[in-house]
Amino acid sequence: MMNKTSPAESYQAPFFLLVFSISLATFMSSLDGTIVNIALPTISESFGVSSSTVSWVATAYLLVMAGCVLVFGKVSDIIGFKKVFLSGFLIFTIGSFACGSLADFFDSFSILVGSRIFQAVGGAMITAVAPAMITAYVPMEKKGKAMGIIMTLAALGTAIGPTIGGLLTQYVSWHWIFFINVPIGIFALILGKKVIPRTTTPGTLTGFDRYGSVLIFVGLATLLFAMTEGYSFGWTSPLIAGMLAIAVIAIIGFIWRELNAPDPILELRLFRKRNFLFTNLIMMLVFLSFAGINYLLPFYLQYVLGYSTSTSGLVLTSLSFAMMIGGILAGLLFFRIGARPLCIIAGLVLAAGYFMMWHLRVDTTLEFVSLCLTLIGFGMGLLITPVANMIMNSVAKSYQGMVSSLTSLERFAPMTIGIAIFNMIFIQGIVSIGTHRGVTEAAPASMKLQVLAAGFDLAFFVSFLLGIVIVLLTFVAREEIHPDYREEKEGPVMGMA
Repeated sequence: MMNKTSPAESYQAPFFLLVFSISLATFMSSLDGTIVNIALPTISESFGVSSSTVSWVATAYLLVMAGCVLVFGKVSDIIGFKKVFLSGFLIFTIGSFACGSLADFFDSFSILVGSRIFQAVGGAMITAVAPAMITAYVPMEKKGKAMGIIMTLAALGTAIGPTIGGLLTQYVSWHWIFFINVPIGIFALILGKKVIPRTTTPGTLTGFDRYGSVLIFVGLATLLFAMTEGYSFGWTSPLIAGMLAIAVIAIIGFIWRELNAPDPILELRLFRKRNFLFTNLIMMLVFLSFAGINYLLPFYLQYVLGYSTSTSGLVLTSLSFAMMIGGILAGLLFFRIGARPLCIIAGLVLAAGYFMMWHLRVDTTLEFVSLCLTLIGFGMGLLITPVANMIMNSVAKSYQGMVSSLTSLERFAPMTIGIAIFNMIFIQGIVSIGTHRGVTEAAPASMKLQVLAAGFDLAFFVSFLLGIVIVLLTFVAREEIHPDYREEKEGPVMGMA
């Protein structure tokens, strides 16, 4: 069912306040996906649990987000965006407070993990509907700018999470990783209630595809668990093999169910449209290729170049700032030059950054690394906005929530899977290169550094190859405006969409 607003309810909310409310939510939910990672050793000591056990603080959040985001996208199409968004923010805020207080009060690690699960449900609700709200409530001539802001801040939240988490853990306490969300969440709830229009024709969940929602939750959650824990348990271990088997069976079952369900969670027939398929592939590959850089580069800076953790974190900020600038610029240029030219330019910049990153060596300067990161961040910021708009504007309004949740899933799931893939490439590369060069434990440190640097180069080369594929896809993808939005495209829209 379409999300519509009546003349009485579709007042002209200030553009900045509406976009700020939505982007604040996406930034926080994305930030919380990575902010705790650097604090895990401290949390482990606080509760006296092992390093493998404490990882569930991060893993639980990720698995629930992955399993729920498509479900809430469909729910929002039925009952309305505002209900899902504000309910999600309330759950997210309560969950954040519980993570920082209840677990410590009861001295229970299980309560911390449970609170993270509760928090992730809210995060999934927020993340699922944000792009759809831009498509539904912002006039066409401002959609590029608005989407640029929210998509850039979502990506930025993922990128800078470890940096913020490290500062809070070192100078305050790990509890504030969660407490910081509470006042922001209360403010965002008040703001969102005021500026986000209500839907006037909400449906009911009577015919909701419950079987499909269970299958996709199980399929994505088990797949991401296997990918994140595969290295720790061993890729051939019974647990990981079993999880992968469950994931394959559940995802195949989900595909069969969605192709036959009268009102599916995800309308798979949309992928028959060439441009819809290509633009979604671009979105996934951007974050998959970036996963290797985001995960491995800090290790390169510390182990090969010998910089401290704080210096490495400072270097990585160049990527974050470049991403913000690229996203803002993309929003300004989107309506002027069009989505496809912007995608091509951004794809070339991103590939150039990956090409330079592929040529890091033992004696590479910090300035060169910063330039690589600046190009990559700028390319990503410039690319995400037009791609997201092309995806959202190519489908009917009745699919807004569904496709919005899909674009959100395409941000964080490839990042998670990519970390496992690039880590495996890096480790196997070191072993193969070391064996080929005859490097042993007794070899000089300089030779070991050469092998280590070669392992990073191999992983970054894979990012470059993916970057080439992204560039090719930008050339063949076309912008298609669904008839539901063509009137907006042809002329300025007065009031909310």
